[in-house]
Amino acid sequence: MNILDRVHSSADVKRLPESELPALCAALREEILQTVARNGGHLASSLGAVELMVALHRVYDSASDRLVFDVGHQCYAHKLMTGRRERFGTLRQLDGLSGFPRPEESPDDAAVAGHASTSISVALGMARARTLTGGTYDVAAIIGDGALTGGTAYEGLADCGAGGEPIVVVLNDNTMSISENVGGMARALSKVRLRPGYIAFKQLYRRTVGRSQPLYRFLHRLKERTKDLFLPDNMFEDMGFYYLGPVDGHDLKALVRTLDYARAQRIPVLVHVCTSKGRGYAPAEQSPMLYHGVGPFDPAVGVQAGAREDFSSRFGKALCRRAESDPTVVAVTAAMTEGTGLGTFAKQYPRRFFDVGIAEGHAAAMAAGMARQGLKPVFAVYSTFLQRAYDMLLHDISLSGEHVVLAVDRAGLVGADGATHQGAFDVAFLGSVPGMKLWAPANYAELDAMLSQALEAEGPCALRYPRGAEGAFRENTAGRAAAVVQSGTDVTLISYGILINETLEAAALLAARGLRAEVIKLNRLDCPDMDLVSASVRKTGRLAVAEEAAAPGGMGERIAAALFRSGLSLRSVLLLNLGDGIVPHGSVPALRRALGLDAAGIAESVERMIHEEATT
Repeated sequence: MNILDRVHSSADVKRLPESELPALCAALREEILQTVARNGGHLASSLGAVELMVALHRVYDSASDRLVFDVGHQCYAHKLMTGRRERFGTLRQLDGLSGFPRPEESPDDAAVAGHASTSISVALGMARARTLTGGTYDVAAIIGDGALTGGTAYEGLADCGAGGEPIVVVLNDNTMSISENVGGMARALSKVRLRPGYIAFKQLYRRTVGRSQPLYRFLHRLKERTKDLFLPDNMFEDMGFYYLGPVDGHDLKALVRTLDYARAQRIPVLVHVCTSKGRGYAPAEQSPMLYHGVGPFDPAVGVQAGAREDFSSRFGKALCRRAESDPTVVAVTAAMTEGTGLGTFAKQYPRRFFDVGIAEGHAAAMAAGMARQGLKPVFAVYSTFLQRAYDMLLHDISLSGEHVVLAVDRAGLVGADGATHQGAFDVAFLGSVPGMKLWAPANYAELDAMLSQALEAEGPCALRYPRGAEGAFRENTAGRAAAVVQSGTDVTLISYGILINETLEAAALLAARGLRAEVIKLNRLDCPDMDLVSASVRKTGRLAVAEEAAAPGGMGERIAAALFRSGLSLRSVLLLNLGDGIVPHGSVPALRRALGLDAAGIAESVERMIHEEATT
């Protein structure tokens, strides 16, 4: 019997004899590797956190205690140990398990965790709720070192340390520079701190000396002053945390002992755990960045790093060409150098490339400062992460009209990463930023041309483009705000970006059923050519808008409202979109089918609209 067949909860993990824990870790790694090889997913981070997840379940009960992950891509072992092994093969598939923690999926998932740097704040909120309601559960935040590049993490640390609420913050450090900052003396001290005898002594000390508060305070101050003389500063202790570590993140005995001790302190404690990404699978250990997020692959061969062109890589090449002729062009990203296609730019123009870490608000504000001083900053960022910089878009960029170019990657559906990563809201929130110019290229040629237009324009500019490759539509219509790409008389069908491919296919399906659709492609979303749209709608009498964006604030609502305000009467209006924008995980084709945004779904909806109109 596979040992995983006996593990369905934290209680089951606790019941295992210590001698079986290495077998449990090996089984977890094999299950994660084989499933991610079939489905794709976040491999290196989950493999590296296996012992940590097992230790957490030995100390805590995730069904009642609150384990808050940050970011959630390290949670695969947690899912396997909490009653979801039978469904683990559906990971990241439509209607299957999410690749991130989701409370709707299991009570063992304390909170949604798809974006970075929020775990300490969320966990502190849960701890304060526990105190106010008389709860007895424990709270721990498990934060990756990369998430500590986000400012929200430090806001949480400062409040948590100052407040004194009993909480454990586990820093999963997989070789970020913070390891060096702690220093060799702290590591030497940790060897003493983590000995069972020392921990027993500390507990006895608190039970005895701790009863006399004046004596305890005097000895504590004396200890702290002595430590300050001989040890380097530790920012976590300066912020009010009792620091433990560094701990070998693959030594289960040390992890369990340390976590158990940390939980017993009833004060803010930070446990510094050092792990190796990709642990147990040699290719992932050697190339953790390559194996961070992967598609399906053969585990016997490994992931093959290819040079497949997509919108991200095409953007990177286009920006390099512009930088060659214009020394004021600089590139900014927020911990997404390779993901946004800026790897080549970083190598060719290292002095003009700035990766600020997971700090989108800082990146936007910094770009505003660059623009104010005569540079042309291009901030490449995923749509879903740009949400964190909305205030800076308004306050630092828009109000003073700074010429910052936003390269909004992963706009629209992104697929298996799910609700936390779908680029559903950028059309709405960018459309609300005064002075923002917004382009929507549908292919590589348009991306090249629109990037040039944005760099030559004034004020805030943005291009939104999808994950993946271009489709069958290759015409370059970038010179116009909108273009009629197919004439018709029965319905005006409007779309933009990569979805124009599905829209044109839908028009072909309608033509086979005797309905001629006029297809209009929008290129500028901030100023769609309403004269062109109005002329088409007067001819057809019907409007259908298809878009990979949330309905509120989407182009469909805006165009329909503009036509209504102009007094133009329509026989029918159909708005096809991502609804409220909360879209689950699954492949992009599967999601389009489910949402009615594939060619068949668009055609069927338009035909139904016309049929219902005829029967009323």
